Amino acid sequence: MADGAGSAAGDESQAGPAAPVRRVTLDARGVPVSGLLALPERLPPRAVVLAVHGGGMSAAYFDSRVQPGMSLLGLGAALGFTVLAVDRPGYGASAAALPDGQSLAEQTRTLHDTLDAFAAQHACGAGFFVVAHSYGGKLALSAAADARAGRLIGLDISGLGRNYAADLHELPGAGRGGAWRRHWGALRFYPPDAFRRGRDLVRPVPVRESEESHLWPGRYPGIAARVRVPVRFTFAEQERWWQHDDRALAELRAPLAAPRTEVARQPGAGHNISLGWAARTYHLKALAFLEECLLERSISGVGAGN
Repeated sequence: MADGAGSAAGDESQAGPAAPVRRVTLDARGVPVSGLLALPERLPPRAVVLAVHGGGMSAAYFDSRVQPGMSLLGLGAALGFTVLAVDRPGYGASAAALPDGQSLAEQTRTLHDTLDAFAAQHACGAGFFVVAHSYGGKLALSAAADARAGRLIGLDISGLGRNYAADLHELPGAGRGGAWRRHWGALRFYPPDAFRRGRDLVRPVPVRESEESHLWPGRYPGIAARVRVPVRFTFAEQERWWQHDDRALAELRAPLAAPRTEVARQPGAGHNISLGWAARTYHLKALAFLEECLLERSISGVGAGN
């Protein structure tokens, strides 16, 4: 594993002291998967928070330094967790090897191979808890439906539903970024300088990823029926990519086999919650859900040697 020191997504002089975040690259059975890593002061960690970005973004989506406290990596490490934010296959270090990206099924295999590589070199505490955004939520659910999902503690997913609120031709894809307002919502939801710095996070959407976008509503029930860990969905106040009225939420929850499913709404936010003023609020809620998952495991004796 190669790594380099320093914060990946900000200017310390304006954003306050940086969390100890470094760049890493893991060998996922021949696929170089890059990302950002933050370790807690005391090891071993209580668990590993695996952060998975959405389409057209990068791992640094979860390490915003526009304002102090916005970074999930900094917050998670301060609370005793290791936080690993990965560049999904087709992004970051794997873009050259996978110029067209991978299908969802292939990304699922690569993600689990990445976790194998990480676990071979790092203590993982109670296991992996996934915080995922948008397309990353599709990957999180698919990974939780996989045969290797036993190491997952739970999923916290923002910006993902079952049915689109946009026409298929509006979805982000190769050569098109998608409607600006659907991604961001109202300007007031974001700190000054968020959009200038946000440009540094944007990446092209791989072709194979965009080609599958229309398949998600039909694929979701089969994937959801195999998920066996707690799941929490968050919809921003101005979430405009996904349907999230009462009927849509009922259809989202119905096929899930998860032992517990929660749906939350985040006021004062657009689709890109982790880049706005609400970032810290949302991240605290996501990590609180992790705490609840750990508590449930302790009570039930899972992972406690009972």
